[in-house]
Amino acid sequence: MEVEGKVSSKRLYRSMDNRLLAGVCSGLGEYFEIDPVIIRIIWIILGIGGYGILLYMLFWLIIPRKP
Repeated sequence: MEVEGKVSSKRLYRSMDNRLLAGVCSGLGEYFEIDPVIIRIIWIILGIGGYGILLYMLFWLIIPRKP
């Protein structure tokens, strides 16, 4: 995306502003420009099968904090 001659790239970070646990859901919400509550509901649904917890912990380790 070009804005006034500058190339802007989106980066995925864990949010430190709107976080409940580690900021993964709010960071994903900011990246995809949707409400973090929707992301949290998806984590709960995935968590029922056990995959959500593992995936959350993996994202917690991989996604850097917002500088």
